[in-house]
Amino acid sequence: QVHLVESGGGLVQAGGSLRLSCAASGITFSIAAVGWFRQAPGKERDFVAVITRSAGSTYYADFVKGRFTISRDNAKNTVYLQMNSLKPEDTAVYYCAATGSGYSGLSFYTNDARYNSWGQGTQVTVSS
Repeated sequence: QVHLVESGGGLVQAGGSLRLSCAASGITFSIAAVGWFRQAPGKERDFVAVITRSAGSTYYADFVKGRFTISRDNAKNTVYLQMNSLKPEDTAVYYCAATGSGYSGLSFYTNDARYNSWGQGTQVTVSS
């Protein structure tokens, strides 16, 4: 079992920055990758970014490329999502998720069904 806890959400003005953290506990050595997803009210959950645990390979949704950066600190079992140049449309609940499955193509991690551990989410609100 892997337990994930997100933190770092809040209210920020458009153009501002936030850094989200996802702290993992439990059987953390089983984690192959950690992804970030988001869900706005009345919308489906969208993939944001993913990072693999061993190589640190990353993959981003097109709508965050150049603005968001995912990183990891394996010693702390923590994954970060640095969000810059935030827009009102980035407003959502952000979730981190972990999977023990490895895939040859990073795009496979965009499917939320491939993750088996989820955090409780953290609210990000961007005002205009």
